[in-house]
Amino acid sequence: MASLLWTQSIAAGAIFRPLDGWQYEYVPVGGRIQILHRATAVGLRVTVTSGSDTLQERSPVPAGGTSGVTPSANDVPLISDYVAGGDRIKINYENPTGGAIIVDGVIDYSTF
Repeated sequence: MASLLWTQSIAAGAIFRPLDGWQYEYVPVGGRIQILHRATAVGLRVTVTSGSDTLQERSPVPAGGTSGVTPSANDVPLISDYVAGGDRIKINYENPTGGAIIVDGVIDYSTF
């Protein structure tokens, strides 16, 4: 199983794509992904895609997290999908607010 953790401050009007350049951004073989994320304040938006599937379309990121603390499935909704070899996984955070917001997240990828 491969995983990636991130904690990032996203400036007002900025975007952040945590999977850009990750070894498994393009899935090598079929498997399953699970994503959890949480922001420290309200207002952050996210779009999550896996191959041709849109898993979450420009939705609010759950807020109330503590910076640097990895969210758990007990605190935020789990985003899960089965992926095929060659699928590209994208997570795109947008901050349309007037101040910086910190996002914490984790993705797990496992093969069958």
